[in-house]
Amino acid sequence: MRGELVTPTPMRRRIARRMTESKSTIPHFYVQTDVCLEAALHLLEQENHSANGNERITVTAALVRSCAEALVVHPAFNAVWTEDGLIHAEEVNVSVAVAIDDGLVAPAVLGADTLTLHETSEALRDLVRRAHASKLRPTELTDGTFTLSNLGMFRVAAFSAIVTPPQVAVLATARPHERISMSDGVPRATTVMTATLSADHRAVDGADAARFLESLKDTLEQPARLLTNARDSDEEGEGR
Repeated sequence: MRGELVTPTPMRRRIARRMTESKSTIPHFYVQTDVCLEAALHLLEQENHSANGNERITVTAALVRSCAEALVVHPAFNAVWTEDGLIHAEEVNVSVAVAIDDGLVAPAVLGADTLTLHETSEALRDLVRRAHASKLRPTELTDGTFTLSNLGMFRVAAFSAIVTPPQVAVLATARPHERISMSDGVPRATTVMTATLSADHRAVDGADAARFLESLKDTLEQPARLLTNARDSDEEGEGR
């Protein structure tokens, strides 16, 4: 075949090796749902309006916070797969896929379950800045327990991501879009987002994934709990 040979960068070679390993050894399955974002977007608008010129809280920050909430409730997804079995991680470290000049990295927001929405936003902003400056800490690249890949800034309706071993799941979220739905017999436009969970079938099953997505939906559709941290929300839930 004629054409120009483009030699892969070291990062692209690492990505190729890891993704080939993942698809060759992990029995992936996929579960998808639509999430109504009306309440979450309204909350973000309120919080950003009161920020007095500080940097805005993004939908990605709300998604990281929502993932942390769901991972506390469903620890099987906050885990790593080993030859001896599934290890439930003590910390909730949500890796976030970040596109950089020569590839893709997925540094983790460490201790994401202990952060409020504002703290999550600050931590994520710092992480992205340092990812582009190649100043990430080793633990941020190695200690992730779950991954979020958000393409909501692009015109993408839905997609499925590949699990990063030894993690057991990754959540792929797409661009929010308007959809007409019926409410009391009246058509109404709502903003929805498609979320696709890819998971390792050795570690979890379809019903587990469905419950995880239900928890994620509940948090985003009733977003007041985003303003506390996941551990506090879990304790309040137990109290009820």
